Amino acid sequence: MSAVFRHFSSCCIRSWLRDVPFGTIWGLVWPQMMMLLCSIIVNLTDIWAAGRISSDVQAAVGLSFQLQVFLMVFGWALGAGGMAAVSQSMGAGHFRRAQNYVGLVLCSCVAVAVVLALMTGLFRHGVLTILQTPPSLLAPTDFMVKVMLAGLPFFYVMQVGGTLFRAARQVIAPLIVAVAACLLNVFGDLCFGLGWLGFPSFGMAGIAWATFSANALAAVLTLFFLRRGGLVMRHALPPLRWLKIGAPYLFRVALPACGNSLLWQTGYLVMFGITASLPDGVAALAGLTAGNRIESLLYMPANAFMVTASILVGNALGAGDKAGAKRIGIVLFVIAGVAMSSVAACMWPFIPDLAAWFSSEASVRVQIVNYLFFNVLVVPFTVCGIVLHGVMNGAGATMYPLIVNTASIWLVRLPFGWGLSRLVFHDAYGVYMAMFLSMAIQTSALAWVFFCKDWTRFSLSAHLSQSKHKEKA
Repeated sequence: MSAVFRHFSSCCIRSWLRDVPFGTIWGLVWPQMMMLLCSIIVNLTDIWAAGRISSDVQAAVGLSFQLQVFLMVFGWALGAGGMAAVSQSMGAGHFRRAQNYVGLVLCSCVAVAVVLALMTGLFRHGVLTILQTPPSLLAPTDFMVKVMLAGLPFFYVMQVGGTLFRAARQVIAPLIVAVAACLLNVFGDLCFGLGWLGFPSFGMAGIAWATFSANALAAVLTLFFLRRGGLVMRHALPPLRWLKIGAPYLFRVALPACGNSLLWQTGYLVMFGITASLPDGVAALAGLTAGNRIESLLYMPANAFMVTASILVGNALGAGDKAGAKRIGIVLFVIAGVAMSSVAACMWPFIPDLAAWFSSEASVRVQIVNYLFFNVLVVPFTVCGIVLHGVMNGAGATMYPLIVNTASIWLVRLPFGWGLSRLVFHDAYGVYMAMFLSMAIQTSALAWVFFCKDWTRFSLSAHLSQSKHKEKA
């Protein structure tokens, strides 16, 4: 009897997996891993080069980068809406609809980036004060922020354009863009930041303008390839008649995603403020920044799986295959979780060596080791949570990450981070421990949503059906 049951179970599993497009998954994952590797190389080189100048410059680079990430919340929100709308339109075979969404997202992201850059530039001193920037970091951070804001529209086009490429399964063009930007950024950091190969050394200014130049090049190439690939029409903005029908879904998905990103990144800035206000604030900020970049190596494949989940789940729902969408989510959840947990286990013995490579100051190395101890340990939760986030984005169900992620950071991470660092450990060790706790709770909640809630009801086809029903009524 048991042999029959095992044979039956084996046949069911093989039949269930037969419909999973493993070849398509790999074809989407590997170029995205290379793109993310380029991004990680850029970030690591920025931090490494800054650390070779001084810990103050390293902390300033980290703060300005964190502010840039915060300002990208609207871009990621538009990207989430574009990912859901474009991938589902492609899955349904409506290429013209996909073109309209690409044009709408691009025009919106440029307008938003320009407004954000101008507003933040006017009030940047107040922003740095709110972040509790130590006095010794005000001058270098202010300079880094000014250059970052000048390049923010380019950064928006590069990031959001890359998302639109991937939603349409065009992954080679954004890979070319990423490689070109990476090479220029690294060249600028090493040659004009540190003065390698006989070039003049401009220090922090060289690092800042290298990033600006790389983002500008990436934006130009992104627009070129979008036009060449047929994703952008001659008149990028869709006609008003279409906007009345198509725009509501984009913003229906984008608004919760914007709220999620905004509250999440605000939480991160508050966490930076908590860290900066500690007695060893400068060393802790430098260690947190470097540790975050090292940790990002682990999440490179996870983010590739996240975007792949968004694409394939969106395609499946666009074609009306709800069971297929859930099956793809489960497979990517398992593959990413097992693979990256194995990589984290291999990285574990080398944490002190990585810390020593990124900083020559003992106090900063201690902070890097403490940060990585908790954040490498929580990798199984973090990676699986990233993939589930991608599933929800592809389905347009951005309301669920908004609720789960916001509760995780504001009800768990920040209160525990403040309490543990101020009242228990009197050190950033408490902040890192709180990050571990919040991520474990967050992923557990998202897994419950995936298996127990009807997240497919947020798809574009369901939205259009509701719209048609209202028109008939």
